[in-house]
Amino acid sequence: MTYKVIQWATGGVGRAAIQYISAHPELELVGCWVSSEVKDGRDVGDILGTGVMGITATRDVDALLAMDADCVMYSPVMADRALVCRMLASGKNVVTPLGWFYPGSRDVSDLEAACREGNSTLHGTGIHPGGITERFPLMVSALSASITHVRAEEFSDIRTYDAPDVVGEIMLFGKAPEEAAASPMVDFLGDGFGQSMEMVAAELGFALDSEPLALHEVAVATQPVDSPIGIIEPGRVAAQRFTWQRTVNGEPVITVRVNWFMGEGHFDTGWSFGPGGERFEVEVQGDPSSHVTFHGWHPESVAAGLERNPGIVATANHGVSAIPYVCQALPGIKTYLDLPLIAGRAAPHLALDLNN
Repeated sequence: MTYKVIQWATGGVGRAAIQYISAHPELELVGCWVSSEVKDGRDVGDILGTGVMGITATRDVDALLAMDADCVMYSPVMADRALVCRMLASGKNVVTPLGWFYPGSRDVSDLEAACREGNSTLHGTGIHPGGITERFPLMVSALSASITHVRAEEFSDIRTYDAPDVVGEIMLFGKAPEEAAASPMVDFLGDGFGQSMEMVAAELGFALDSEPLALHEVAVATQPVDSPIGIIEPGRVAAQRFTWQRTVNGEPVITVRVNWFMGEGHFDTGWSFGPGGERFEVEVQGDPSSHVTFHGWHPESVAAGLERNPGIVATANHGVSAIPYVCQALPGIKTYLDLPLIAGRAAPHLALDLNN
């Protein structure tokens, strides 16, 4: 069966998603929403620079919601909850890297009602959160007994993140330390990571304390640092570390951490990627313990990352891979705990001919 997909937004994740949807043997791209007038009315292939695809990008939300489609791959910069409800109520499943990984006790009655109205499913996915933070720790945890601690951690060169306004004005790199201390990222990221930690805790059976812990640390440049947002002068923020934890009787049992650096040096003492370089790590302490390191989701250079960042591509792929499974699921918000094993697909030249 072929599932018809609408891609919502054509930023880094959206562009990668379109490429995978086009290559996926069970998916067909039938529509595409864009935010800008410059892209409105253009062929999607023209926007991507890949040649004509026969799909015209549009800003007309009503026209897209009226389309005959099975799923929306929803990846704008920020989520519009009311719009997601409209998508679900229109009968379209929604896969997104923007949240709803694990609603837990959060009020999602509006989303669930929309799912019932449209007989549709909502699934949150991604990479961190949305993969490294919960899906992979839970997979690895099956090899351990008597688990005492789970850690998911990212080490990334933020210079390869092609969104200078976000890096400078939201993440607050290049600002004075006292300005960066007010970073909205603690709360912005904390909700997604909070859902991830709650999923892990619920499945493993941790009796969590009521309040999560959050810590934000910054390091300043000791020499001028060249970056996509300009030169970061000494004394200005050039590295940040965000940590979220859940505890049991005050003892940390789940830790999620993000280490974002502008390069690999010229910071305060003690701030570096270490010998492992850029990477993601998953650690489960138990009997026995496991420590898994993921490479390959960081670009070989800053220039390569600005052209095509493997971490962004992986985020898109994780969502697109989930689409057939989500389309087959029962209505409602479905997490990794509700769906079967989600897998990718073979390259077209190596794949079975599904028509024979």
